[in-house]
Amino acid sequence: MSNTDSAASVASSTPATGFSAVHDGKVLRVTITNPKRKNAVDYDTMVALGDTFVAAAADRSVRVIVLTGEGGDFCTGADLSATAREAQRGITPDMTMDAANRLVKAIVDAPVPVVVRVKGSAAGVGVAIALAADLVYASEDAYLLLAFINIGLMPDGGAAAMIAAAAGRPLAAEMALLGERLPATAAKQAGLFTAVVPEAELDAKVEAAAAKLAAGPRRALELTKKALNQATLTALDTALAAEKSGQTELLTSPDFIEGATAMLTKRKPVFED
Repeated sequence: MSNTDSAASVASSTPATGFSAVHDGKVLRVTITNPKRKNAVDYDTMVALGDTFVAAAADRSVRVIVLTGEGGDFCTGADLSATAREAQRGITPDMTMDAANRLVKAIVDAPVPVVVRVKGSAAGVGVAIALAADLVYASEDAYLLLAFINIGLMPDGGAAAMIAAAAGRPLAAEMALLGERLPATAAKQAGLFTAVVPEAELDAKVEAAAAKLAAGPRRALELTKKALNQATLTALDTALAAEKSGQTELLTSPDFIEGATAMLTKRKPVFED
């Protein structure tokens, strides 16, 4: 199978309702396509996204990956509306955490640059997916939100470690413990976004970066990315392991059941333990 055929197979194997992946010259364009749920991702989508990034890493014709969300949001995290259906299929919290961690690691470890385009919300594991990229461009209406604590969970996908690596422990603690929005301008000032531009300029900004990277020296870009990650993300694997252990426990807790139920029924949760 040629490199071009490999990229075509990546595009055709993606689930139509979860995301799309299109090989456009030297650019692989990956779009989360669940706008009715603000691009929340279920287990199957996380697994398939991970497969796509792993396959792209082995495809020499791919020189840059652009990741975005359809519609007005990037990704609002795990799709809680799918939790019951997934449990009926035998998908455990441990499996869900493995899928999320594998996806984040596949983005971080990809030998080519990954560029993320953020409009609207990047929340929950969507924060980790966005910040795992090398360049993150956001519109002025974008924001980051680690909302886990609001439903009895903890950050996962290495989000806290990546925020702490870029912006420091105080901001990571504020986002993780208070569960409040961090607007795009504040995220840029903290070093979490590469640039923030008006919505009308966002696509052009992303495309300019993708074009420059696609024309660049692949091996030099790969080694540069590797060196940057080794210097800044030394705690990522440790964080992912700790998050998997803690989140697996929390996903079966009464607090999470209460928090998820409250969120889905649009009421304030009451945590009792």
